[in-house]
Amino acid sequence: MAWNEPGGGKDPWGGKRGNDGPPDLDEALNQLKKKFSSFGGGSNAPDGKNLLPIVLAVVAILWGLMGFYQVDEKEQGVVLRLGKYHSTVGSGLHWNPKLIDSVYTVRVTEERQYSARGLMLTQDENIVEISLTVQYNIADAKGFVLNIRNPEISLKHATDSALRHVVGSTGLDGVISTGREQLALSTAERLQTLLDAYGSGINVVKINIEEARPPTEVKAAYDDVIKAREDLERLVNEAQSYSNGIIPEARGAAQRMREEAEGYKSQVVSKAEGEAQRFVNLLTEYKKAPKVTRERLYIDAVEQVMMNSTKIMVDTDSGNNMLYLPLDKLIQEGGQTKLRETEGNGQLIDRIANQVIEKLQRNVEQTPMERRR
Repeated sequence: MAWNEPGGGKDPWGGKRGNDGPPDLDEALNQLKKKFSSFGGGSNAPDGKNLLPIVLAVVAILWGLMGFYQVDEKEQGVVLRLGKYHSTVGSGLHWNPKLIDSVYTVRVTEERQYSARGLMLTQDENIVEISLTVQYNIADAKGFVLNIRNPEISLKHATDSALRHVVGSTGLDGVISTGREQLALSTAERLQTLLDAYGSGINVVKINIEEARPPTEVKAAYDDVIKAREDLERLVNEAQSYSNGIIPEARGAAQRMREEAEGYKSQVVSKAEGEAQRFVNLLTEYKKAPKVTRERLYIDAVEQVMMNSTKIMVDTDSGNNMLYLPLDKLIQEGGQTKLRETEGNGQLIDRIANQVIEKLQRNVEQTPMERRR
């Protein structure tokens, strides 16, 4: 049974308690003096001067024991001596004088986060609702503890300021769709600049833009804009795919035309060179025998002119009669009713031309009387 329960035994001060109130302090002190006198070995009880060193020693021991403390591996301790910064300690067992030093432990490796949401005005004067999450940790325990009264509240205010500044410099499309990632990066950079200026000791790890949407009143219209943009991207991709298919084909056709042009060029040049060489050879032969060469050229020209003609009219200078040469009849008289595949047109024309020349020569050699006959 406990001493303070009804019907209990003696109280720890050596006196008896009833229901008449708290124990007598004088009696308790007397009992304490008797105990100390028994330790001293004397029969007489010690006075107050003899007890003072013992009490001071006990108090000093207790004060020294109270100065030990443990800092966890994830923490750092900021030591203040008489309210002034003294040092920053790492993990492990440490001792600082109690009531003289104050130690504030901070979790420096723990990644913390908080969420925020708000309505903001964009650069093109549109209202947008944004929700984000800020992930941060403590980079400087001293600055976190001493420089700012309430670091978390200061962080929230700085985040709101940085976000409003970045959103106010960006259009609605950039905030909601195309530039959300850049928006988060710019906000994190500006927020870190503000926190460093405050000396807060906070390091911003990452900012996630969880949601960014226009007001409810214009959401349907903006959804149409988003759909149109998606259609545009789809058409661009289709056009790019068509371009990837048609361009190699066009390049192949261009290369083929280039090669054909090179071939035609080589053919024309070779033909021109051959014609020039033939003319040079003809000139050489002409110089050797001009008359024969002229007659041969004349015959070749007549052959080319009369190749597709079946009627020839020859006007003579010595008379008024015009000679008619039915080449088709001459061909039939020669036993040629049609051109055979085995006999070339050139051979046939040569034979006809020779016959025409012979007949002309005979006609010229005849006298006028013979021609009248």
